Amino acid sequence: MISVASYNIRKSVGTDWRRDPGRILDIISEIGADIIALQEVDRRFGSRAASLSPEMVAERSDYFAISFGVREQSLGWHGNTILYRQGIDVLDTKTLTLPALEPRGAVLADFQVGHERLRVIGLHLGLVDLWRRRQAQSVLNQLDVLDETLPTVIMGDLNQWTTEGGCLAHFAENHQVIAPGPSFHSSRPVLNFDRIITTMDIDVAASGVHMSDLARKGSDHLPVWARIRINAQAREIAQSA
Repeated sequence: MISVASYNIRKSVGTDWRRDPGRILDIISEIGADIIALQEVDRRFGSRAASLSPEMVAERSDYFAISFGVREQSLGWHGNTILYRQGIDVLDTKTLTLPALEPRGAVLADFQVGHERLRVIGLHLGLVDLWRRRQAQSVLNQLDVLDETLPTVIMGDLNQWTTEGGCLAHFAENHQVIAPGPSFHSSRPVLNFDRIITTMDIDVAASGVHMSDLARKGSDHLPVWARIRINAQAREIAQSA
């Protein structure tokens, strides 16, 4: 079993308007996932410095952060990065540029988790429905042209207000779209902004929203999580198709 999670940390600024990266790391430790996609990890203006440094992640937690940033002080690619637990190997990384009115991107990492290989994509889609749909299709198109296909988890803040349709329709054509539960606003969650999407060769054993007292204060989003296993038989059928 592999556990994954996604968390929009709002640049480590909590609902009390304090920037507290230590609190974010405490919440991440509470979740206890093997791999975590983070959104809004970098500050918005100036040098776009990371609100959560790789050094602090390594010192204060059992995780390592993949640096996708092109700026010297940034960690994320358009705010997206991925953390992974010690003992997991990173096989490859890639950044994806997405069409948008404002800068948007996604990050990709291939992992070796025990005997399994897993591809993870972290993303943060736009606020406008037309562009969200274009961004979802762009992610799928960029996956299609990769040299190797792997069991894949796509997760992040989709900014999708509706429970179906829109960008979700694109993902649902050949993927499982999981709504772990309402994750926004953390003080009174009513919207399923944060989603986890998997290829059909992955079984989802459980999913949910992490709703600890600390998580309600850490960001305006709550973290979402899923426990998954790779279905070897489904994988073989997909490869032979």
